[in-house]
Amino acid sequence: MPAATRTQEIACQQVLVDDSSVFSIQWSIFPPRIATELTPEMLLNRYLAYIRRCTATIIRPCPTPAGMEFRLFASRVSLISFLPAAMEDDCLVLRIRGGLLVQPRQCDRGEMRFGVVALPEGVRVSLQLSDYCPLLLGSSSPSVVRRWLYSLTQAFIHRLVTVRFLVLLYRELAGSACLVKVVPARIREGRPV
Repeated sequence: MPAATRTQEIACQQVLVDDSSVFSIQWSIFPPRIATELTPEMLLNRYLAYIRRCTATIIRPCPTPAGMEFRLFASRVSLISFLPAAMEDDCLVLRIRGGLLVQPRQCDRGEMRFGVVALPEGVRVSLQLSDYCPLLLGSSSPSVVRRWLYSLTQAFIHRLVTVRFLVLLYRELAGSACLVKVVPARIREGRPV
């Protein structure tokens, strides 16, 4: 009799909060037996390698003396730039410091968090983007067209990339395929994107 196929749930929320900054979180609970060696640093390193691979090196994460940049191809054009990574509680945090995809007046806002937290039911592996002000939105009061454009482009791509990353990471650590179910989460209030 074949073994039962496991289902991996990935919780996801993407919203524009009151000031029109983006809050996006995706997480999954991994069984402790496959995630015992996983750390926030390993999660970040695997994510950076995945970004390079899944974009066919169109986006290249590059360490710099000032932190980290997601560069376009082999150019010096930074789509998004981060300060050096810092540990905060059970997360590794990359704070946004600018880039082509960030509103110029909001370069000192926003962060990405890579979390690995032991819970009674397993290990929660999470990716969170918060207080990010995308250039596509233009301002703290974006038009309907700008919100729609952001939702169909950057928001869609970000969700697809992070969900796929969690699926691939789970499969790599578990050594087997599984069914995936994306479930809505509600962490912050805001307008869904």
